[in-house]
Amino acid sequence: MRQASKAARPTTTAVGGRARRGQPTVTYTIIGICVVSFLLQIVTQGAWTSRFLFAPVVGVDQPWRFLTAAFLHSTSFYGHILFNMYALYITGQFLEPVLGRARYIALCLLSAVGASVGVLLLSNPVLTPAGWTWGPAVVGASGMVFGLFGAMVPVLRRLQGNAAQIIGLIAINGVIGFLVPGISWQAHLGGLVVGFALGYGFAHAPRGRQKLYGWLLPTAVGVLLVAAALAKYAGAGWL
Repeated sequence: MRQASKAARPTTTAVGGRARRGQPTVTYTIIGICVVSFLLQIVTQGAWTSRFLFAPVVGVDQPWRFLTAAFLHSTSFYGHILFNMYALYITGQFLEPVLGRARYIALCLLSAVGASVGVLLLSNPVLTPAGWTWGPAVVGASGMVFGLFGAMVPVLRRLQGNAAQIIGLIAINGVIGFLVPGISWQAHLGGLVVGFALGYGFAHAPRGRQKLYGWLLPTAVGVLLVAAALAKYAGAGWL
């Protein structure tokens, strides 16, 4: 019986993810990293923030900031991290078991990078008395969260669920991003586009090729994000 159990194929979900029981480990891990990072931001009095935030002006020489900014949050407004962690917890409870850990990790990380690329593509360098600069500087997991929101729409529809509430949530938060100062709608848009693209691809991958699509699609999206960032920097004369 043990040998038969080991030889049996693992159960997969409708979108090709490996079905697992238990807690959403990846979601909890990301939340934990964000919380630890937030404490380091406070303890170091901003040094940790300055080292890992993203702004186009520093992203060209320190590309890891395209990702690390997603694990930082505003220390002057605790609601920033509280809302993002709650949204991550709620969406992760659904998406991680459905997509499987590998696809879910790819979705989270690429949505975070996509948020920073969105900021880069939708801004331009500015000449100041001190020289050329390129902003804005951004922090927060909201771009990643918007990516999860975007992925939920095609996944819910593939599972014959009702996506009306999540679409409404995207619309409301999208409007808030334009009305409330200090919120980067560019990052939200970048994360949303990447998340929707990945979610749609995962949800509609042909049966029997879902595992292949699970690797090819994130790779293709990653290459496109890198190409878009390089093209923007090159076009602005920063490469």
